[in-house]
Amino acid sequence: MQAGHQVWSDCPELSTPRLLLRRWRDADLAPFHAINGDPVVMEHLPKLLERPESDAFAARIRDHFAAHGFGLWAVEVPGRADFIGFVGLSIPRFEAHFTPCVEIGWRLDRGYWGQGLATEAASRALDFAFGSLGLREVVSFTVPANQRSRRVMERLGMRHSEDDDFDHPLLPQGHPLRAHVLYRYGDGDGRDLAGGSMGRPHAAGLGPRDRD
Repeated sequence: MQAGHQVWSDCPELSTPRLLLRRWRDADLAPFHAINGDPVVMEHLPKLLERPESDAFAARIRDHFAAHGFGLWAVEVPGRADFIGFVGLSIPRFEAHFTPCVEIGWRLDRGYWGQGLATEAASRALDFAFGSLGLREVVSFTVPANQRSRRVMERLGMRHSEDDDFDHPLLPQGHPLRAHVLYRYGDGDGRDLAGGSMGRPHAAGLGPRDRD
């Protein structure tokens, strides 16, 4: 195996017309840190990540795959870019009125925003969630001002109710990012349990936490 291409964990790989949702590699760590250190990408998140923090985040992603068989996939654009960020599923590490749950989230290099890539990848991840995993509901959340991510959630068919809005318990009282909006997608919202979408095609032509 070539240096820099050691695969971290065994996980299913997913594909879309333009993307590969794949296993993480050691070579992904440097560009992942560049994304996590970009103040535009991280505008609606608590802080920029230093390299050790970014690497620790990637290690938690690896551990999540090992423990649950799903997680935040590394996203590749075959023929264009080996790594542009992550999209996928995770189990939140806090308690709230909607937990335990599975969250769908994304974070992409801003050079790839505005092309429908987060929506395309997240749609495929939702098919996996409701098909292969047999989930009954998936949620997503962000701060109210993150309109780009909220538009992705809406394009995915997720629903928002003000009754679900919450204060993030991992952020202190008074923190400007503590207030969050919650979106839900249930198995009755237009997606069949065999892993396909009903009533809308895959988004071909971006995202939470993160960006469009």
